[in-house]
Amino acid sequence: MDLNGRDAAVNDNSPTPAKRMEPQPDPHLDTSSDSDEPAFAWMTGQPESRADRKAAEAAVEPSTAEPSNGERAAAERHTESASAAPATETAAPAGGKPLAGAARHQATPYSEPLPTSALQVRPPQEEVERRNAERESAANAKPVVPRMWQVLLALFYPVILLVLAVRAVTSPLFLWVEYNRPGFPGDGYGFSTDDRMTYGSYAVDYLSNWAGPRYLGDLVNRSGDSLFKDGEVSHMADVKLVILSAFGAGALLMVLSIVAIAYLRRRSTGGVRRGLFAGSIVSLAIILGLAALAVLGWQQFFTEFHRIFFASGTWTFALEDTLIRLFPGQFWIDAGIVIAGLVFLAAVVTLVLTWPTRRRRGLVTEEAEGAEVPA
Repeated sequence: MDLNGRDAAVNDNSPTPAKRMEPQPDPHLDTSSDSDEPAFAWMTGQPESRADRKAAEAAVEPSTAEPSNGERAAAERHTESASAAPATETAAPAGGKPLAGAARHQATPYSEPLPTSALQVRPPQEEVERRNAERESAANAKPVVPRMWQVLLALFYPVILLVLAVRAVTSPLFLWVEYNRPGFPGDGYGFSTDDRMTYGSYAVDYLSNWAGPRYLGDLVNRSGDSLFKDGEVSHMADVKLVILSAFGAGALLMVLSIVAIAYLRRRSTGGVRRGLFAGSIVSLAIILGLAALAVLGWQQFFTEFHRIFFASGTWTFALEDTLIRLFPGQFWIDAGIVIAGLVFLAAVVTLVLTWPTRRRRGLVTEEAEGAEVPA
């Protein structure tokens, strides 16, 4: 059978099934006979009427008007009755009919604690005060590392100034100034100013170069004799060890001071200024103390200074020895004055530049500055 024949077999004259011939009833839309019980109230076992739901909704909505005295009293009585009844029993009115819906929910309040209820518990007053004190102490406490670098900078600065002053004295320029200044004592054994400048420059250069003792031991005078004796060469070798050690320590402290300054500039406002200010005070105290000792007794000061760095008997010479002729006692007095003067001048300049004024401490604001300037 083809498609046309099959289509022709089904037409309006074909018999209609019985279900198709019967009219379908209209859906039931009348809600007048429906009960007030919610559709799913049977699942909870708590049937609620429409009036109860409206009462519950009214109870949930916040009231904007302040309750009257009568309403407040009624609410208090309701709360007392609800708290007096057991949680597992249902309150009943005078007629004996149990409450249903929202009324029963109000009679048995939900008692499960909220997850954030612990946040509302305030600790004891002593604990609160202790925590506040620790918080304030932590806020006022200064970091340890910046303060450590400030202290180190204050300790390094005087040593650096002393080393730089000693380096300025151990130079040919200082020799030339000393030998040519008026009043400097001459050599009674025949050295001229030119001889002193020549031989003295060898001795000063030896202190700062890496040559061995032969640098001075092989020198001869005009007559062909050795310029320096063995004892003098040995003492100069000891002096060279002390001088090079001091220069090396000064260079190391300068590097550490640069690191401290770089760190404090980034991590501590005013830290460099405070460190240098303290270092200048320490420098002034040291140099003034040493100057006082030197003035009170120069010979004793000079002797004790040599005893600290050199063995006894290795630094005393005769008046005709070359070291005494090149560097008499007046030379060391002048060298001490120059060292003290250079350190004192550098410390005073640093003290003035780092003095903790209100502006440098950040206590003067821009508004205050503008108010102080007259119109």
